[in-house]
Amino acid sequence: MQPVFAPHPLSRFRRTRRTGALRDLTQEVRLSTSDLIWPVFVRDGTGLREPIASMPGVDRLSVDLVVEAAQMAQGLGIPAICLFPYTDPARKTADCAEAWNPDNLANRAIRAIKARVPDIAVMTDVALDPYNAHGHDGLVVDGEILNDETVEALVKMALVQAEAGADILGPSDMMDGRIGAMRAALEAAGHRHVAILSYAAKYASAFYGPFRDAVGATGALKGDKKTYQMNPANSDEALRLVARDLAEGADMVMVKPGMPYLDICRRVKDAFGAPTFAYQVSGEYAMIKGAALNGWIDGEKAMLESLIAFKRAGCDGILTYFAPEVARSLRA
Repeated sequence: MQPVFAPHPLSRFRRTRRTGALRDLTQEVRLSTSDLIWPVFVRDGTGLREPIASMPGVDRLSVDLVVEAAQMAQGLGIPAICLFPYTDPARKTADCAEAWNPDNLANRAIRAIKARVPDIAVMTDVALDPYNAHGHDGLVVDGEILNDETVEALVKMALVQAEAGADILGPSDMMDGRIGAMRAALEAAGHRHVAILSYAAKYASAFYGPFRDAVGATGALKGDKKTYQMNPANSDEALRLVARDLAEGADMVMVKPGMPYLDICRRVKDAFGAPTFAYQVSGEYAMIKGAALNGWIDGEKAMLESLIAFKRAGCDGILTYFAPEVARSLRA
């Protein structure tokens, strides 16, 4: 039954918008610091902070500074940090073996954070592109991105990350069957407590460019990722992918990118009721930040409005490079 409202002037919607107090009382969704996961880029070295030109305000940080960033995040009430490594090009190979090196950059960063900030949740990226000479998320043979062989590699990668102390694994590769394979391997290895936040509906998007700059994959990438990432025109397929990943043992699911796919977020949450996240990706961040720096928009207001849109669309949390700014803004 549709709700019935009294006609104007008995019903005046502006009554509840008249003051800040009334607007607060009738607000339907709220953004809080506990909704945030902060993606951070880590690089080799000590005491190094390297600005990323295409992501104003975002830096690659050496492991010691990533630990400091994690301490700051915890102090701001941000519950989780997600690590993305900028791998030395000399360590990028066709077989991607650095991905499951227990002492690779990401695993060293996990251990360092957990040693100093044990209560913050550390999320990792499970995909081969930071380690791949071809720049792809999977193993490449004769121009083809191999699925099953890549899944075997991803399982090895997931296990060393779990061993290093990761709390949440984020498979972002979009290979078929990788969630089930990882979950089985984690169970067999005794890592039953490690959660999987699956990039279940990840689209072949034009909004990833600055991220690829940040992890050093732009120059390495040959071709595109359309054979394994989703067609931006597809919606029903996203629900099938989410259903599969949940059935295979994913604890949480993600839609990526975020704002261009709010309809997918809403459909996923309504269909499954599972913990649903979105990634406000590098291109989304760069557009808001760039426009704000040029004085074209109010950066703080646009940032908060963009994030409340995720909550309105049904998301339980958001990965966003704005996380520290949001936390400070919400405290003000």
